[in-house]
Amino acid sequence: MAITVKNRRVGIAPRKVRQVCDLVRNKKASEAIKILRFCEKKEIALMLTKLINSGLAIAADSDKYDIDNLVLTQIFADEGPTLKRVQPRAQGRAFRVRKRSSHVTLELKEA
Repeated sequence: MAITVKNRRVGIAPRKVRQVCDLVRNKKASEAIKILRFCEKKEIALMLTKLINSGLAIAADSDKYDIDNLVLTQIFADEGPTLKRVQPRAQGRAFRVRKRSSHVTLELKEA
């Protein structure tokens, strides 16, 4: 049985989140946290670290899992709602700015 943790409506584009998710996929939870600690994309790394820690807390409460052997089997970022804004430009024009968001899902299983 797996532990599934979700973080919805994260204010970061899913394309950027997927780059960091690819670094920690199929790694042990402790190793993934070490990788994220030194990742250059700090905001995304912090969000993913909190998500992993949340999954580990759920595992610790249930007493069914060995925390040392938990592996991130699935981690992916789906597209969330897009906020559409207007950026004023020269000569009365307006450009559309799309502020994208993402839904991040993480699954922990015992190895």
